[in-house]
Amino acid sequence: MIRMKKSMINLAVGLTMMVAGSSAWADIPKYVFFFLGDGMSSAQIQATEAYLTTINGGSATKAADLLKSENRLNMCKMPIQGMQTTYDAHALMTDSASAGTAFSCGIKTMSGVIGMDETMTIPYKSVAELAFEKGKKVGIVSSVSLDHATPASYYANVTNRGYMNKIATQLTETGYDFFGGGGLASPVGPARSGDTGNNIWNLLSTQGYSVVKDRDSMMALKSKPKEKVVCINPWLQDSAAMPYAIDRPNSNLSLKEMTEVAISCLKKGNSKRCNNGFFLMVEGGKIDWACHANDAMATIGDMIDFDEAVGAALDFYKKHPNDTLIVVTGDHETGGMSVGHATTGYSAYYDRILGQTNSFTYFGQNVWPAHKAAYSAGYNWSLSNNLESNSAMLNVMKSEFGLIWSELNAHQKEKLEDAYDKSMCGTNNNGSDENKLLYGGYEPIIVTITHILNENASIGWTSYSHTGVPVPVYAIGASSRIFSGFYDNTDIAKKLAKAMNIRQSLPVKK
Repeated sequence: MIRMKKSMINLAVGLTMMVAGSSAWADIPKYVFFFLGDGMSSAQIQATEAYLTTINGGSATKAADLLKSENRLNMCKMPIQGMQTTYDAHALMTDSASAGTAFSCGIKTMSGVIGMDETMTIPYKSVAELAFEKGKKVGIVSSVSLDHATPASYYANVTNRGYMNKIATQLTETGYDFFGGGGLASPVGPARSGDTGNNIWNLLSTQGYSVVKDRDSMMALKSKPKEKVVCINPWLQDSAAMPYAIDRPNSNLSLKEMTEVAISCLKKGNSKRCNNGFFLMVEGGKIDWACHANDAMATIGDMIDFDEAVGAALDFYKKHPNDTLIVVTGDHETGGMSVGHATTGYSAYYDRILGQTNSFTYFGQNVWPAHKAAYSAGYNWSLSNNLESNSAMLNVMKSEFGLIWSELNAHQKEKLEDAYDKSMCGTNNNGSDENKLLYGGYEPIIVTITHILNENASIGWTSYSHTGVPVPVYAIGASSRIFSGFYDNTDIAKKLAKAMNIRQSLPVKK
């Protein structure tokens, strides 16, 4: 009798475990989206929602306005939320290569290393590669170059993220179905010593890829999709990257439009892989670049561009709610962005940044050089009012940034005068350590303008680099519940693999 009871108990436990096991895999998604906002954490998200509240006629100081649906980002409306730590093998502040490797391979590594362990001797497979081996179609979209650290983490294994020709060579060998966004940083020769010198365009052709570079042809792929296609925006602003959203011309695709093209190419087609669904990684890469430069308006513009791409995935999810998983996160925070500043207390004035019309990069490429050329001859940095006496520069600050000289305080004017001197002739009253703190590696007058503009709005910055704060995770759809909680960035890859029913335990050696 006792033995029978034990047998009954064991049977019940076994059945319970079987049911639990089957339910864990019952909602395996066919379509998996992974959105990565490079440099994005809570501050970037909150600042963007405060901006949206302001331009939608509300107040960034009123909770009732901030909480309105139209002022919330798509990602923030997702039902599953978590938080992940971002440090790498030997640094509290990771770089995008080591963070990308954590997300894609499930291992900690060194900054600058892609798809390899910290000894730089063992290569690992990414979740994208494992999904591809499982029969899924795979797409990679990024607003920066396609051979940059984050996208490369899903297909390459290199000891140095700077080997961009070697990375692009591995891109051509993936067999992945779609690449889109920016271009290639070093497509016909080595990027640095130790890199390969292959002609990537020739390799793409040899591997059966079509390269599309104009808007009409790319948008046509939504109705007539291709397999094995590389879509590159016609205007690449800097380092083979898409322009900041604030600078985007009509000839370019937004990140949302590129995501929609990717979805069409991955969802449709004659390949047998279409029946197995897809894995699509989308990176908002220039959020990070804007934060490095402490340019809040460029940051917010690319945050919105990124979130609208998330919106494209949500539109897809609404049509396939039982078969779709969407996960959104950032790889690290950049710039030490703060929602608040020492000079503004507990208030916020996001209307004060609305006068900025272009990014720091656009201004540096298209406006500043002409002004400097016109006024640099015979420049005397020892004068105390070089900027104040130059009406042309004061007008430029007003027209391009909405910064009005007469409304600035004495400290702000002094900072601008020093920065103007440094930019015009390379010298000012400050010591080298002070200049490093004030300007980082950026054009002094430009970064000082954005600093003052941002602090007036109640936005602060502490760094020109990455910081080590944890980053939120948002998810919706099949298996999304496993992304709740607090965990490490390496768990992202493992959770994605679990969601896609990849039976191998990450990390998986090549």
